[in-house]
Amino acid sequence: MRYSDFTLYDLLLLAQGLGVTIGLFLVTSLIGLAIGVLWGIVRFYRIPLLTPLITFIAELLKNSPVLVQLFLVFFGFPAFFHLNVTPVEAAIVTLSANTAAFLYVIAVSAIESVGRDQIDAARAFGLTRWQILRHVIAPQAAAFSIGPLAALLVNQLQVTSLISVIGVMDLAKIGATLNLRTLKPFIVWAVVGLLYYLTAKLIATFGARYEMRLRAHSEFRGL
Repeated sequence: MRYSDFTLYDLLLLAQGLGVTIGLFLVTSLIGLAIGVLWGIVRFYRIPLLTPLITFIAELLKNSPVLVQLFLVFFGFPAFFHLNVTPVEAAIVTLSANTAAFLYVIAVSAIESVGRDQIDAARAFGLTRWQILRHVIAPQAAAFSIGPLAALLVNQLQVTSLISVIGVMDLAKIGATLNLRTLKPFIVWAVVGLLYYLTAKLIATFGARYEMRLRAHSEFRGL
């Protein structure tokens, strides 16, 4: 191996890795958000059979290491079911499922924060389940969930670094490669850490501003 100094070109490589990290983070967050909210709605309406199944799956995903889940999806399931799973596919499935499990908890807490008296009043006025969910529960639950959701997304961004172990060329993987090539671990990992920090700070700042905007809206005053 030919060793060399850390150059501006290496910064471009790290920027490309950051792009992969952000892309996978956005995709898995959106998928996890959709699944987690859907699970929360199922739990709210206590649909038979589905509710205990979803609760079991969420508990399993929350209380097991993400790295183990990743290895199971990438190595275990393909060997057992004779499937061909790429590193990116394994990363998307694992991170989406893990995000959904934690979003499920946030969604349940946010939905249950809405007073039952409001739901009963809406039913008395003849609103359907969908109308109650859309016009009464969803707006207030969104206001309660923004803070925990932003914290979860920051954590999930950091969790994406684990996908480098199965060969996804994300920020962490390119950082590891540059570290071996340049033998400048302090510089390489300082830059990698800074890029993760700036991205996480952006997510947290956006979440805080959006939460303030929601709470400043007339519908959420007094919450």
